[in-house]
Amino acid sequence: MSAPLRSILYVPGDRPDRFEKALASDADGVVLDLEDSVAAGAKVPARSAVAEFVRSPWQKPLFVRVNGLASELTAADVNALAGAPIAGIRAPKVESTADVAAFARLADEAGLRVDLWCLLESARAVELAYEIARSPRVAAIALGEADLVASLGVRADEGLDYARARCVVAARAAGRPAPMQAVYTTLGDEEGLRRSTEHGRALGFFGRMAIHPAQVGVINDVFTPSAQEVAAAREAVDAAASSGADAMPDGRFVDRAVVEQARLVLALAERLSEATR
Repeated sequence: MSAPLRSILYVPGDRPDRFEKALASDADGVVLDLEDSVAAGAKVPARSAVAEFVRSPWQKPLFVRVNGLASELTAADVNALAGAPIAGIRAPKVESTADVAAFARLADEAGLRVDLWCLLESARAVELAYEIARSPRVAAIALGEADLVASLGVRADEGLDYARARCVVAARAAGRPAPMQAVYTTLGDEEGLRRSTEHGRALGFFGRMAIHPAQVGVINDVFTPSAQEVAAAREAVDAAASSGADAMPDGRFVDRAVVEQARLVLALAERLSEATR
């Protein structure tokens, strides 16, 4: 079972000078962004820069966020990635299964056999989260909270918690991994970032998007399993393998979901251990 990513760092597609630096950071993955972080007049040169870079070798999962379907830029973005060994396409502003199918069709037409990481950024998208998550070619869903705030009209961060919980439930019900948490937009607020990230983990998110390398350390720390969590995961997996028992000696109930989560914890711990050897 592959280990989940703790952090993915966004890099504007019109800043090729930052691409290598992002991959050299402590982020577990990188997204080269062609959408919101790129001004309208820079879309074409950003696409060219990203298309050239993604054909180079790298050691981390590398994603590309293309422009949304309403922009009329999506097809050109996807076509520019044809043949590139990227880890996936981040598909913004997905609101329906028809949108998923449209993104998948564009990828197929470009010969790009990758999965979609769909961003839900409106009330309609949250309402249809389960149908979107279970669609073919969808690897994961996540919230795009900046646009979602406007769609919902919420006036405090707590107003997003229903949408966050619904995203988590929809992903897990569809058999998809726990969603990654949306970006924390206040740079320099390490305490706020940690508090927000711990809250996200408590809601069921795993991993978080970052908009600056300085955020990565806090995010990685929150989503790195503690020694106690690793030990508990090992006990759960060993108990299920040895006896198939429903309960462990300490009273913890062990079912398929618990064992699956325990294996993810162990896979992540092993990956981190290998990275430090």
